[in-house]
Amino acid sequence: MSKEKSNKYETWVYLFPFLEKYKDQKIKIEDQGLVKYINLDMPTLYTGGVYSKKKFGKSKMSLIERLINNMMRTEDFTGKKTKALRVVKKALEIIDKKTKTNPLQIVVNAIQNAAPREEIIRLQFGGIAVPRAVDVAPQRRIDIALRNICQGAISASHKNKKSIENCLADELLKAAKNDSSSFAISRKYDIERIARSAR
Repeated sequence: MSKEKSNKYETWVYLFPFLEKYKDQKIKIEDQGLVKYINLDMPTLYTGGVYSKKKFGKSKMSLIERLINNMMRTEDFTGKKTKALRVVKKALEIIDKKTKTNPLQIVVNAIQNAAPREEIIRLQFGGIAVPRAVDVAPQRRIDIALRNICQGAISASHKNKKSIENCLADELLKAAKNDSSSFAISRKYDIERIARSAR
C-alpha cells in the first residue's frame, strides 16, 4: 500500500473507526450507470469546494462527504459541517449495530434504489408548456437520491422524539430495502409515475 493510500486510510479510521473491520470487503455497485459517479475513496471530508468549478467535479468527492453536505439543510445544520459529520457518523454506527453489515454498502444500496431513472421537463411550444419525459443523467440521479434521503430524515425528526441520527439511519435502511415507506423511495416513484404519464 502506498504512503498516500495509507494516509487516506488513517483519516478514514480516525473519523469512522468502527468501519475498520470492513476494510477488506468490496462494495458492490450493481447499477452500472452510477459506477463512475460514486466515489468510495477514503474521505478527507473537508475538500473546501476544490471541485466546484470543474466539470463533473462532484463525482470526485467522497460519497460520505456529499451525504454530510446534504445534511446541512436546516437552521440547525446550515454551515455546521462538524455537527453534520457527527450525525452521519452516529447514523452509520446505528446501521452497523442493527445490520452487522458494511454501512457503506447500505448507503450505496439506498442511493441506487432512491435514484430516479426518468423525470419530466417542460417544452415551450408557442404559449403552451408541454411536459416531456427524459432520462436522468447519472450525476443528477445521485444528487436527487442524496437530497431526498436527507430531506426525509430531517422531516421525520421534526417534532419527533427520535433523534436525527436514528431518523437518518432508518431512512437509509428503508431506502436500501426499497421500502415504499421511505421518503426517498416514495419521491422516486412519484417522479417516475409523472414521467410515465408524459411519454
